[in-house]
Amino acid sequence: MRDAELLLAALQDTSANTSRHELDLVADWQGVRAVFSRGEDGIWTAHLTGQVDEERALGIVREVDRAYGRQVQQTIIRRLHDQAPAAGMRLESQTVEEDMSVTMVLAVGNGR
Repeated sequence: MRDAELLLAALQDTSANTSRHELDLVADWQGVRAVFSRGEDGIWTAHLTGQVDEERALGIVREVDRAYGRQVQQTIIRRLHDQAPAAGMRLESQTVEEDMSVTMVLAVGNGR
């Protein structure tokens, strides 16, 4: 998780109330607060407090990770939509599967 804006959007997707405090991102869920801080290596760490045990903490981290993955996926899809015409391609079809994977069929050329 390198992108702070995608992480913030992912936190909001998990129904967290979010805020920024200096360089940290703060997420509040019912009875749990997580403070996300970026280390010198660029990696985010989360410190969870409140009504949280190991099981709930792991569940929260997994859900944030899945939500971040969905944010990355949507960003890439938007880029493909935006950049395909300039690369001589057009979107023929797009299908979202039950597991939220996306299949896109792009055609090369103008189709004439």
